[in-house]
Amino acid sequence: MATRFRSTLSGSQFFNDVFQRALSQWNRDRLAPQFPGERAAGRIDRDARMMRLELGFLEDLRAEVMDEAATAPTDADGFIEWFEALEEQGPGQHDRLFDWLETDATVDDLKLFLTQEAAGEAGFDDLVAMTQVRLPTRPKMELARNYWDEMGRGNPKGMHGPMLDYVVEALELTPAIETTCWESLALANAMTAMASNRSYAWHSVGALGAIELTAPARSAAVSKTMRRLGFDAKLRRYFDLHAVLDIKHSEEWNKEAIRPAVEDAAEGPARARAMAEGALMRLKCGERCFDRYRELLGVA
Repeated sequence: MATRFRSTLSGSQFFNDVFQRALSQWNRDRLAPQFPGERAAGRIDRDARMMRLELGFLEDLRAEVMDEAATAPTDADGFIEWFEALEEQGPGQHDRLFDWLETDATVDDLKLFLTQEAAGEAGFDDLVAMTQVRLPTRPKMELARNYWDEMGRGNPKGMHGPMLDYVVEALELTPAIETTCWESLALANAMTAMASNRSYAWHSVGALGAIELTAPARSAAVSKTMRRLGFDAKLRRYFDLHAVLDIKHSEEWNKEAIRPAVEDAAEGPARARAMAEGALMRLKCGERCFDRYRELLGVA
């Protein structure tokens, strides 16, 4: 896994391993619990520089999807219909990679795939927590319910993050920024950027909703792959859970977070546009990941 990944896109200073690794390292450092002191003041200039670069990265992602997002209806019923159609028609959906995993992947292939995915995991619970700050009541309450599920409803054994950590440890995977393809890092960096920047709060609501909408099929495919390869139920638990639970999560997210946001008389159309852009930005990042994973795995 010590391969040095190179950029496969041109036209942007942000779509390459050097920038995405730097952004990933910055996110890891700035979001970690720390203490006051001299370093706190010294980080201000660095953070300002990185935030400007992060903004450029987000705007490049937006530029890719703005025209498509502009076609989304701005009435609640129409927008929900458009949004839910992304499960079938969105970028990267039902990629042939997952059929290949189910039928042909070896244990080593699965480990490579899961290592890349784990390294690009931004932490759904933290993303929800950051996004919900000062949202209107109904969306905020839905994000709170979702967060509580992510936290195992108060039971540490039911927390979703540690379930994935268990898979990483049991399979002896070694996810690291330095050995992860930039496409996977870019996905996590985009999600973190939207959730932590209030100018993109509604983009984050759309992006997180897209994850809930599209995760079940992918999770089910990974679980089937693991079952075929002989992994036990405990190891499959994270994927089995998301293959089922996220269906309900998506229904509730669309009903209680997205619909009331669009129904707002003053900001509804602007929120719809932002959520459409965020959803498409997330799916485009995922599509790049799947393209790259197929290249790494030699999927025809």
